[in-house]
Amino acid sequence: GGAIRKDCRGAGLNPPPTGRRPRPRAPGRAGPGGALLGRPENPGRPDLRGLGAATESPAAGAGGPRPDPAGNGNRVSVVKIQWYPGHMHKAAREMRAALAGVDVVVELLDARLPFSSANPMLAELRRDKPVIRVMTRADLADPARTEVWTDWYRKGHQGKSLAVSARRPAEVKRIVGLCSAGFPRRPDPVVAMVAGIPNVGKSTVINILAGRSVAKTGNEPAITKRQQRVAVGDGVVLLDTPGVLWPNVENAHSGFRLAVTGAIRETAISHVEIAMYLAGFLVAQYPGPMADRYALDAGLAGGEAILEALGRSRGCLGRGGVVDMDRAARILLNDFRAGHLGGITLETPEMIEDELREVAKERAARAAKKAARKQGKSGPGSA
Repeated sequence: GGAIRKDCRGAGLNPPPTGRRPRPRAPGRAGPGGALLGRPENPGRPDLRGLGAATESPAAGAGGPRPDPAGNGNRVSVVKIQWYPGHMHKAAREMRAALAGVDVVVELLDARLPFSSANPMLAELRRDKPVIRVMTRADLADPARTEVWTDWYRKGHQGKSLAVSARRPAEVKRIVGLCSAGFPRRPDPVVAMVAGIPNVGKSTVINILAGRSVAKTGNEPAITKRQQRVAVGDGVVLLDTPGVLWPNVENAHSGFRLAVTGAIRETAISHVEIAMYLAGFLVAQYPGPMADRYALDAGLAGGEAILEALGRSRGCLGRGGVVDMDRAARILLNDFRAGHLGGITLETPEMIEDELREVAKERAARAAKKAARKQGKSGPGSA
């Protein structure tokens, strides 16, 4: 029993400075900080965004539940996870100004969620600049699904892509060659902007390429606060930039996935809601590792029931034998982020296509509702 209790007590995920654990927020409530969730229209994004606007759906509309992406019948609330601090707004402005002197953009994506970790603002900012997409943390992702995403990028003519892991520095060092290959026999240095969301591994990649510690690293978002230039040899100079999210992520699933991987500062989220989302996905898509690690009974469905069973298995019990859901949530999130559940990828191109259709339906429903209100105000008797 002692080992189990120790495991539960040690499930910390960078608790707030006050030492108190954040109370879980009700679905739909906003956390502190600037806006996060909701992704604007962006013609510069891949062809997946060209899916036509769909007709209205009874399930469409802000605040309503959506089907679970795993297709197991679970529902997820549209939680507005808000985190867009002021330094990100400033960093986006500085990136726009710096891009005039940049030759190529190295966009770092998380291999566990390549689409959801792609910042649509970056596509707008870089315009026609060549881009190299580097999927980091490939050692934590599902290798088969990483290959699917690599093939998807290749078939979509969306520039060069590369999957890397910091555990295999030789893979990372290929980035320099890809940057210089686009500018043969050039006398001046090739300037490559390294960009991506928070906690995607930019500083780690830059330190490997530089062969020394030039960028501060850490297992939390928003460590890099300003740009810096780093010469890495082969005529390439890297421009390191702070991790930047975007103000509005329309696809709620993308918001959940970003939170699951730690791209959002943890004081802005409810661990329980995020872990329930992850638990439902894992049992549907990767049931073996979940059952083996937490001794879960077969047939469990629904994120809340799964997380509660996990908490009982690990001894996360409070007064009266009630499961401490926050501690159980921290155990699951810690294990996922550390790779203890094996290689896992949270999304596929097919899943994204389905989700964007739902987003299009919701967008159309909102537009129709707005038009109806406007018409009502300007109709007979409105004066």
